[in-house]
Amino acid sequence: FFHFYAGICSALKLTVPSHTVHGIEGQPLHLSVDYNFNATASEIQIIWLFERSHSNPKYLLGSVNQRVVPDLEYQHKFTLIPPNASLRINPLHLSDEGNYIVKVNVRGNGTIAASQKIQVAVDVPVTKPTVHTEPSSGVVEYVGNITLKCTVDRGTRVAYQWMKNGKRLHAGPNYTFS
Repeated sequence: FFHFYAGICSALKLTVPSHTVHGIEGQPLHLSVDYNFNATASEIQIIWLFERSHSNPKYLLGSVNQRVVPDLEYQHKFTLIPPNASLRINPLHLSDEGNYIVKVNVRGNGTIAASQKIQVAVDVPVTKPTVHTEPSSGVVEYVGNITLKCTVDRGTRVAYQWMKNGKRLHAGPNYTFS
């Protein structure tokens, strides 16, 4: 972002993760933000907002010259660590998934501003799977077919893979998957 004042070019550069940041439910998450500028500053303001799709951005916290002003509703959950603009979320909940917007304003000979968006995804660890067999007893050669059903109670982005003797099973005349 470039702004021109009295023929002087001053730039403010904000560096944030370019990819989606994944966090684990119940754990802390650190959103790393760096900024630099080539102007003299009398005031540096940092603002953090959160937006979920189809909802208005919510103010989380802000700071002016390293004095942090939290939103009282969220003051125990979000922490800003001046002088950099990084945000700590602790603990992380599923409802924290969305976009985090950081805005930095630098006031000196005029004001320069820059903002960036960080996308956050929250992962829930997969619980231990349970396997049910139908029929529950009986030797397969006398029954004909046996169905093994695998389920997990919790977890995001769950993928199932059946193995036999450490080798991956593929669909064929003996195995069907659903």
